[in-house]
Amino acid sequence: MDLFRHYPAISDLKARARRRMPHFVWEYLDSATGTEATQRRNRAALDRVLLRPSILHGEFAPDLSATLFGRSHPLPFGIAPVGMSGLFWPDAERILAAAAAEAGLPYGLSTVAAQTPEALAPHLGADGWFQIYPPRDPGIRADMLRRAKAAGFSALILTVDVPVASRRERQTRSGLTQPPRLTPRLLAQVLRCPAWALGTARHGMPRMRLMDSYADTSATTSSTAHVGYLLRTSPDWDYLRALRDAWEGPLIVKGVLNGDDAARLQDEGVDAIWVSNHAGRQFDAAPATIAALPAVRAATRLPVIFDSGIDGGLDILRAMALGADFVMMGRAWHYALAALGPAGPAHLVEMLKRDLLANMGQLGARRLGDLARSVTAG
Repeated sequence: MDLFRHYPAISDLKARARRRMPHFVWEYLDSATGTEATQRRNRAALDRVLLRPSILHGEFAPDLSATLFGRSHPLPFGIAPVGMSGLFWPDAERILAAAAAEAGLPYGLSTVAAQTPEALAPHLGADGWFQIYPPRDPGIRADMLRRAKAAGFSALILTVDVPVASRRERQTRSGLTQPPRLTPRLLAQVLRCPAWALGTARHGMPRMRLMDSYADTSATTSSTAHVGYLLRTSPDWDYLRALRDAWEGPLIVKGVLNGDDAARLQDEGVDAIWVSNHAGRQFDAAPATIAALPAVRAATRLPVIFDSGIDGGLDILRAMALGADFVMMGRAWHYALAALGPAGPAHLVEMLKRDLLANMGQLGARRLGDLARSVTAG
């Protein structure tokens, strides 16, 4: 099958993914919090970033490579950490880690993923990033860092925009709990999705296996107050310093929307700033990430990573035109997996590559660093 005839865009993968996963799983993946205004704001603000096409620039082959932490990547994007990734599609973490290694892209594993760092060690490339939701207990923190380093993760991501649990009302209404339990209502949804059901039966119902190794999860929790929230704390600047002292390697802080914070993080020895509003999943009055990007870029000399709201290659170029050095995506990879199974990630990589090439050709941008000159007022 020519996948590009049937799935030429992320929206096509998203539509098929929705049909192939149970409704409660879809709601967990696709939902935001509150009225989901921040999620909509991300999209609207990206659409307001206009780039001026170029003329008479002749034929050329755009260079899509990007450098981060001294390493060159063939493409300027990677796979962001997503909690409970293995719920969205069976064995998602392993498939995505292997796909990232094959394509030379960074892969992020969440603290609250369905696989442990050790389980992914055989599948990691040179750019495994471990995302930590900060444990309250210093002993647990030290052990997590030791395990991530021993498994081959080279960079550490501290997520700072989840000080408390968000409500995620759509997710709650779907009936999903943590750990997931198949009530009659949810079982009926599973039976309508045979590929997801068979894969889950083969790999087991996903759990937060890393967190399970530190806590008894027998107590009933809500869909948002999972075991991760029982163990984590809301970090402060002292916590960041302790993490910086404990981790040898690049330290990324994710969830930054303020230029002043970026400047202070640089002074504290952080290696990269990740501009993100958690794709609207945490706070429904947050500014669009793309609107916050220019101020963060102006405040720091550090590499700036960007996420939230990316729907294709043109959005990647918009972010890079406004100062991002690299772009990470979460949901899109899971749409691709659920739509096409293990073939999905490679198809998404090629789709985004083609989109980048086509749009850079329109802009006359021979390299990603040329994009800033294309930005124009609406």
